[in-house]
Amino acid sequence: MFNNIPPITRNLIIINVIVFVASYFLGNKAIEYLAGFYPFSPFFHSWQVITHMFMHGSIMHILFNMLTLYSFGPILEQSLGEKKYLILYFLSGLGAFFLFNLWNFIEVQQFTHQLQQLGFNVDAYLSGANVEFTGTAESIATQRGLLENVKNIVTTPMVGASGAIFGVVAAFATLYPDSKIMMMFIPVPMKVKYLMPIVILVSIYLGVSGNGGGIAHLAHVGGALVGWILARIWRKHLYRFN
Repeated sequence: MFNNIPPITRNLIIINVIVFVASYFLGNKAIEYLAGFYPFSPFFHSWQVITHMFMHGSIMHILFNMLTLYSFGPILEQSLGEKKYLILYFLSGLGAFFLFNLWNFIEVQQFTHQLQQLGFNVDAYLSGANVEFTGTAESIATQRGLLENVKNIVTTPMVGASGAIFGVVAAFATLYPDSKIMMMFIPVPMKVKYLMPIVILVSIYLGVSGNGGGIAHLAHVGGALVGWILARIWRKHLYRFN
């Protein structure tokens, strides 16, 4: 059955599984070098914009992503062709990384501005200097909380193929809007053109509100946005010669 999967989708699944198994044995070293850190973090390396797409945090994480890719990828690979499909996958992953970290940048700027107003020198702290908190006990508690928020953004990596796969699903929804699919928490089939906007709106809310539960929801939105744009560009010429 696995041999019947088109080659690009099949190879993407194989690479994801290999990297997941390898990262299990390499442990923190794999996370340090391959996960996607905030671009202004000291842990960031340029190749992470690609390698983070093949990292996963748990067996359920990779299982869900690969099942989704297996469900939607072959159809798009056959209809778009291997080259466009590969472009779709990787540009969606890059779009996910960009939007997620754009929001991180906005939040870091907000936290930094608040810290500076309270008299804490964030630039000196991030450069490695020993900076002390000053002010009242309430002000110091606020500074500690804000600084913890900045540290979480700088030190917490992004992993997973979800952004790239959301781009694949969004492209599918754009090219085949009347197709009906089922999702885990929705017991009846729905047309993908109705279901996808709901998923995106929920993802935007969870990503912006901070109630994401450790999931990079805005990365999903970034990937889906790229997938939607590419599908709208390509669909004009998709059936030109049919």
